[in-house]
Amino acid sequence: MPEGHTIHRLARRHHELLAGDKVTVASPQGRFETGAALLSGTVLRDTEAYGKHLLHHYENDLVLHVHLGLYGKFTDGAGEPPPPVGEVRMRVASDAYWLDLRGPTACEVLDPPRAQTLRDRLGADPLRDDTDPDPAYARIRRGSTGLATLLLDQSVVAGTGLIFVTEVLFRAGLAPTTPGHRLTRPAWEAIWSDLRELMGTAVGTGVIDTVRPAHLPEAMGRPPRVDRHGGEVYVYRRAGLPCHVCGTEIRRGTLGGRNSYWCPTCQPVG
Repeated sequence: MPEGHTIHRLARRHHELLAGDKVTVASPQGRFETGAALLSGTVLRDTEAYGKHLLHHYENDLVLHVHLGLYGKFTDGAGEPPPPVGEVRMRVASDAYWLDLRGPTACEVLDPPRAQTLRDRLGADPLRDDTDPDPAYARIRRGSTGLATLLLDQSVVAGTGLIFVTEVLFRAGLAPTTPGHRLTRPAWEAIWSDLRELMGTAVGTGVIDTVRPAHLPEAMGRPPRVDRHGGEVYVYRRAGLPCHVCGTEIRRGTLGGRNSYWCPTCQPVG
């Protein structure tokens, strides 16, 4: 599933292509015909990303909500849209640009109260300057749930996925199973700052890189990472390989039904 930086990149891209233009909205597949009819012929005023949720704001105060899920994908282009290929849930087009959406988990039209309800159930988004990380810290401190599980909970922190969570915990020197109530305020502030920096960089590059300069391939004389996710990382999907920092074999386990990766030396269980 795309992590939050991908959704923020899409919001920026869609704003550049279509914001301020009157658009036509259609559903070649047919599953979004009713919603498309509500939006077609109106001006797309703005776009917004909140965690893993993409919002398009229209002049009639209606909001298009898209959650890509595991299989959702946008494509776009300039000029006349091509004939639809495959299961195109939604097509949005202006006189100059078009975009197609396939395979989303959610594609729906919300009124302002329902859009606000969506925002209210999400946690703090590190990529938003208007977010408050204090409620997230309060949630984390309440009990003994492991930090990895808490940071993956979108009602605690919005936009973080397995890559960012496993990597930020490594960089903080904290085991994924560390109970939330043990997280100190300075440690939380360091994690939050690190998430904002790492995710912000990924918005710009489109790639998740979490390795510090001293551990890059050219600095260590090692081959670059080859993985479909791209980017240089410390522990994510590196089970059985040596830690870039200490050489210990990276471990993999299951936590809350999700894979978890960590270095037992750099992230000792307290």
